[in-house]
Amino acid sequence: MSKFSKVVLKKGKEESIRRFHPWIFSGAIDRIEGPVEEGDIVTVYASDDRFLGIGHSAIGSIAVRLFSFQDIEPDLKFWCSKFQSALDLRQRIGLITRKKTNVFRLIHGEGDGMPGLIVDFYNGTAVIQAHTVGMWIIRDLLAEALKSVLGVRLKAIYDKSAKTLPFKAAVEPKDGYLFGKQGKTEVMEDGNRFIVDWEEGQKTGFFVDQRENRKLLSEYAAGKDVLNMFCYTGGFSFSAMQGGANLVHSVDSSAKAIELTNKNVELNFPGDKRHEAFAADAFDFMKDMNNKYDLIILDPPAFAKHKNALGQALQGYKRLNSRALQQIRPGGILFTFSCSQVVSKTNFREAIFSAAAISKRNIRILHQLSQPGDHPINIYHPEGEYLKGLVVYVE
Repeated sequence: MSKFSKVVLKKGKEESIRRFHPWIFSGAIDRIEGPVEEGDIVTVYASDDRFLGIGHSAIGSIAVRLFSFQDIEPDLKFWCSKFQSALDLRQRIGLITRKKTNVFRLIHGEGDGMPGLIVDFYNGTAVIQAHTVGMWIIRDLLAEALKSVLGVRLKAIYDKSAKTLPFKAAVEPKDGYLFGKQGKTEVMEDGNRFIVDWEEGQKTGFFVDQRENRKLLSEYAAGKDVLNMFCYTGGFSFSAMQGGANLVHSVDSSAKAIELTNKNVELNFPGDKRHEAFAADAFDFMKDMNNKYDLIILDPPAFAKHKNALGQALQGYKRLNSRALQQIRPGGILFTFSCSQVVSKTNFREAIFSAAAISKRNIRILHQLSQPGDHPINIYHPEGEYLKGLVVYVE
């Protein structure tokens, strides 16, 4: 019998759990036996007292996130096995040994059976983001498991959870090192060099999830005049330049992002006059482009983080893309993305359809894009497919 408090579901509410979906919603719970606070480990049972799983409790509509469907002891050995399984996947798909690449995602939440946890690896530093109090509480245990599994590869572990934990959580997280210390550093992706600042930058310091899409962009960039909106650290800009773009303009509302983009461009293409960066609002910048660009990248931050913001987000995608489609040169190519989990592939495609209708341009889809292999999607948890992208040809 488990030592943890017991969550008992209402009759018939166990079916999704028996199909290995890791979320338990508050409305499915019949009763809780024993004291439970946010972040506590609990065991979950069906109404007939059959064991279903073990996970972290939470305040909110998702009341439990399961990290095991077996009645185990979540000790160091258990978490080491989780990290080893994730590392094995990255090795199998060639990321660990890929030449000229030393940055990848090691843990992708539910996709790696660890709901509420993100770990990105930057050339020796593992950056952790806990999205649940449960994962944050055991951060030191997770750090020990990381050190055990990664061994000499690992130089430092940085916890960057202060802005990712639920705002109602009764905790006071502070970002900082759990092991070692290695400030912003240089990493490499497909031969392009980047300065990554996990202490001050967005997310964990870099958008690892666009690696394969940046590579695809480079194949379309030769001879093109390119606009990279929401450029952040300039990843798509370097790929366009690597692919032989005629000129590349990078735009972001953050002056810090523009400064970092310029530094990264200089790292990879010193003295190259093809690139220019602008700190500006995206919609303002795109008002009067006058057919200036024949390849545009739209990779905005998440427009919707909650379902109640979905309608507004879809209007934002429609407005942004219609402006790009109206002003791109004839024969132009648009790479457009949504990283909002609550925006489905169908939602996003319909928003681009509406934008195309507004622009009155003939448009054809060339590619439908998603996240790379180090951001795996648990087949039992389709909600994990958060990144959607389309590459369209505009006549």
